[in-house]
Amino acid sequence: MAVPKNKISKSKTNSRFANWKLTTPGLTECPQCHELKKSHQVCPKCGYYDGAQVVQKKKED
Repeated sequence: MAVPKNKISKSKTNSRFANWKLTTPGLTECPQCHELKKSHQVCPKCGYYDGAQVVQKKKED
């Protein structure tokens, strides 16, 4: 059974969790409509992915 040989201090324990932080999502510009979109995702504005239209968007009148 694994048992620690020495006590681990509170600062050592808490520093293990200190480097957790949020990161910004990787946004790229859509080559069709030039809006920002998530990388490797279909553009929510125009419906294009990798130069081909994969989602048909409704026309707003």
